Amino acid sequence: MLGVTLALVLRAQTPAFDVASVKPEQITGDLYTANLGRILHGQLTMTNVTLSEAVRFAWGINNDAQVAGPDWIKDKSIRFKIDAKAPADTAREQVLLMLQGLLTERFRLRIHTEQREISHLELVPGRKELKIHPAEPGADASHNRNLYGHIISSGMSMEVLTTILSRFLREPILDRTGLEGPYTIDLNWAPEPRTPGEPPADSAAGPSIYAAVQQQLGLRLESRKTHLPVIVVDFAERVPIEN
Repeated sequence: MLGVTLALVLRAQTPAFDVASVKPEQITGDLYTANLGRILHGQLTMTNVTLSEAVRFAWGINNDAQVAGPDWIKDKSIRFKIDAKAPADTAREQVLLMLQGLLTERFRLRIHTEQREISHLELVPGRKELKIHPAEPGADASHNRNLYGHIISSGMSMEVLTTILSRFLREPILDRTGLEGPYTIDLNWAPEPRTPGEPPADSAAGPSIYAAVQQQLGLRLESRKTHLPVIVVDFAERVPIEN
């Protein structure tokens, strides 16, 4: 009885969205467009996401290597759509806390965290001067372009940049730059083949992503293998509780 009472108290203390919807996506084919998490004026949207991808966004993780659990949570054939709304002035950190609570409630999510040794990249300061500049006051992410081979933004944090780079390079990337706040970003590189047998990009099209980060941003991507926190999903329902 004490455990039930404590759970109710903790739930009451957790911030919640004014309105929230979590639904399974209708799977119609192999090709699809995903929105892995967007917050704008208190409104959160995610489309075509696995439960692992939703957990990653809620807990500020930019890669699948730091999420473990049942195979189905990363299965691309089991995807969800999440729409939730909070007051327009709600801070991003608060919205993410609300998302953690929403996932816990709707999927009956149970997790724990442990340390595991994982190979990864770290974004660190370059050996020369920084090539990027703080964003202009009032700049936001509404005109960001995150294409494979070109990232451009009038206001992007290093946390978001490492998340995008991690998706493209398909490995964990941690922010170790020490840079706070949003920066203007314009990064061009020659994409590597993404499928077996695909011919490599013409070197004349641009530098590798590693060289571009150093030359255009004044930062570096360095390989590391250290212990990182991993969120382990102990239990989750495949079908979320009805809205």
